[in-house]
Amino acid sequence: MGTLLLFKELYLNAFKGLGNTITANIFKIMSWFCFLCIGIIIYAFIYRLATGFAF
Repeated sequence: MGTLLLFKELYLNAFKGLGNTITANIFKIMSWFCFLCIGIIIYAFIYRLATGFAF
């Protein structure tokens, strides 16, 4: 739980110093897209491991 709170604090502090709200929103959208892509990659890897895919 502490690690999750640390990531949340890092995420919130990353966008505090940006002056332009449009730029901050674009970076937020891009970061959520990257989180989603990483989640899909982790899901696909675990699925392949669980179904016995031969690497």
